Amino acid sequence: MKRLLIAGAIAMSSSLPAAAELISVISNKSVSETIDALEAAVENAGTTVFARVDHAGGAKKIGEELADAELLVFGNPKIGTPAMQANIQAGLYLPLKVLAYEAEDGTVYLTYEDPTTRLVSLGIDREAPFIAIMKGALGKLTAAAAE
Repeated sequence: MKRLLIAGAIAMSSSLPAAAELISVISNKSVSETIDALEAAVENAGTTVFARVDHAGGAKKIGEELADAELLVFGNPKIGTPAMQANIQAGLYLPLKVLAYEAEDGTVYLTYEDPTTRLVSLGIDREAPFIAIMKGALGKLTAAAAE
């Protein structure tokens, strides 16, 4: 019985997607100003903003408190389509998302998932050009927003 439980645990752990690496950039602005700057950088890059989610605002609507936090969801079909052509399940991780939030010490961060881990977990080649483009875009956009 013990062997069966161990075998089951191994099988389940090998079928779970790999945890994505989180990359954080410190911003010298408020959360709202940081997301405003990120949204402007995204639009200036010719990328589509699909949604802006105010998590703290949502918590307030139900009478709860949450540190200031906003999520920007954006993408570009020129980059995302090749990823989904490589594996349609890449659509689970697209469009891209960046979270701006205020930590307990008052520091504002922009945080995003490195797309490599998630896409490679789907069997997509780590050297696929669109992965490098996504990583480069996320790095440049968050750096621009944090300035």
